Amino acid sequence: MLALENVSKAYGPRLVLKDFDLSAGESETLCLLGPSGCGKTTLLNLLAGLISPDGGVIHRPPGPPGYVFQEPRLLPWRTVEENIALGLKALRVPPARRRRIVAHYLQRLSLGEAAGLYPHQLSGGMRQRVALGRAFAVSPAYLLLDEPFKSLDIGLRLQLLQLLLDEWQHTPRPVVFVTHDIAEAALTGQRILVLDGPPLTVRAEIALRTPPQTRQPHDPEVLQTEARLYALLGTGTARDASGEPG
Repeated sequence: MLALENVSKAYGPRLVLKDFDLSAGESETLCLLGPSGCGKTTLLNLLAGLISPDGGVIHRPPGPPGYVFQEPRLLPWRTVEENIALGLKALRVPPARRRRIVAHYLQRLSLGEAAGLYPHQLSGGMRQRVALGRAFAVSPAYLLLDEPFKSLDIGLRLQLLQLLLDEWQHTPRPVVFVTHDIAEAALTGQRILVLDGPPLTVRAEIALRTPPQTRQPHDPEVLQTEARLYALLGTGTARDASGEPG
């Protein structure tokens, strides 16, 4: 399980998390929505081990995390192929196996013809596909996503969401997905937490019944979830999963 237990974190006088609890099951997709600045990225950085808590305990599955940021963060002097291989090199994966894994994700992400190109030669969508490939390639024990599709058009966003779900279905793992897009959350989350802060608090939790990989944008549960999220995020009134005031 991936979890925060009574975790606190402050930056100087600004308290971002105070005795905060969160958990994602070993094969769960957990979506987080909330206003900018409430502490979502700090939460992801704590889960990734990029920063340390001031108090509390963080539980992580054994193995490397995969982290996809808001911007692709590719090395501009490396080709597509070399960027996807970065994590594998850091993990000292032997060259022959590394080439096989990279070739798989180049094909999987429709990047084969771009393998030798550099980031400045790619579209925004292609750069984000490279970032996904880099995260998937290390076979992460858990996956963290910080609004990775926010700058993409709706068609490409849906395509990459499906790719994400296909990868998750093939290799189930905890996924924590921060998004501001209600449709993304309704399509991908097994649970959705509506957050507020700082300090970070859970205003509402929604659990969906249908498996993410079977959902379509027009499905009744997806549309109902979107409507509930619009209501929650458009008002200051927290509601629990039954829709009653909380």
